[in-house]
Amino acid sequence: MTHTASIPSGLPMDRNAGPFAPPREITELRTARPVSPLLFPDGHRGWLITGYDAVRQVMSDTRFSSRQDIGIVHVPYETPGMPAATEPSPQTPGLFIAMDPPDHTRLRRLLTGAFTVKRMKELQQHIIDITERQLDEMARLTPPIDLVKEFALPVPSLVICELLGVPYADRAAFQVNTAQFLIKDQALEDKMAAYGAMTSYLAGLVVGKRAEPGEDILSDLARNEDLGIDELVGISFLLLLAGHETTANMLALGTFALLEHPEQLAELRENPDLMPGAVEELLRYLTVADIFYRYATEDLEVGGEIIEQGSTVVVSLLAANRDPRRFADADTFDIHRETGGRLAFGHGIHACLGMQLARIEMRAGFEGLLRRFPTLELAIPADRVRLRTDMNIYGVHELPVTWTESATHTVHIRSDGQ
Repeated sequence: MTHTASIPSGLPMDRNAGPFAPPREITELRTARPVSPLLFPDGHRGWLITGYDAVRQVMSDTRFSSRQDIGIVHVPYETPGMPAATEPSPQTPGLFIAMDPPDHTRLRRLLTGAFTVKRMKELQQHIIDITERQLDEMARLTPPIDLVKEFALPVPSLVICELLGVPYADRAAFQVNTAQFLIKDQALEDKMAAYGAMTSYLAGLVVGKRAEPGEDILSDLARNEDLGIDELVGISFLLLLAGHETTANMLALGTFALLEHPEQLAELRENPDLMPGAVEELLRYLTVADIFYRYATEDLEVGGEIIEQGSTVVVSLLAANRDPRRFADADTFDIHRETGGRLAFGHGIHACLGMQLARIEMRAGFEGLLRRFPTLELAIPADRVRLRTDMNIYGVHELPVTWTESATHTVHIRSDGQ
């Protein structure tokens, strides 16, 4: 089936329908043709997958490879750990997000124990304590403040630094380099300079942990003599980047979304037991990690279309999470929605390893923020909030907020609600 006239050139990513809506062109394509041919800027024809069922199929079928070293990958917009290329890219040691089984299986298995639901529940009170301490720091400031700088970024950075064994004092350098690495439109040498700075730092860190291991995830990995230093660096890079960037943007953009839905915000303040469901709905509604790439290793049928061997396949998780064929009234934010099946953490063998950690951080973050700052509101008009449309993980660059200084609550809670 071909409809050449309808083939978009380049990936339509303009947030032209509002800060929380998918790009309008993506929505139109999902309605008209959920599996659409896509013309890349270099003339290569690939595919854009926007329908919920088709996205699940592609993400769960390992014949759609995540590797970049098996063929030409024509990627106009990069994803974390996946630089754009017009020729095969050598496989980066340890970067298991860009691997297939058995390599992916071997590395991911080493990390599964560190991120189990049981392990995360054991850490829950500590994560709440970290969150409350940051809220204490925020309460000492004179509003207005930037919520990204003072809360959304520090909380997940503190948590992942403790888990991995990365000195929090080094956060300024790795946060700057991470942000640089995630810029969409930049010279490849600038992107790789940021990547090189991060990996050089992490190489020194893991070498030190192999010599003198501590009680942290990177030390546990460093004790495994079957892992080379280059693999340890690749794993560390992924865990550090994903461990703070995605959650930080969910905390900031999620707060923005809640402030723009005051009735549901008030309901959450009155009934904090609704927070777990609200977090799941925010994950679906916002889907900050949206675009992923796969490579067809053989001819495959998806949604009635034949995707030819060698094709680059672009998958939109945001479009899938807003598919009205799967979620009724999908473009409406509803904290009471049953969100089972949403794809914010991906799907298949590459589903997010840290999803339980992220959930705990978001529940603690939003609950604490709403409880401690009952008069929280935007300090600027909503249309002046700077959106991260230039970055590979969506969110806001800054979120200026204010509150009535006398109306802050300093009651801390335990994970058991006491």
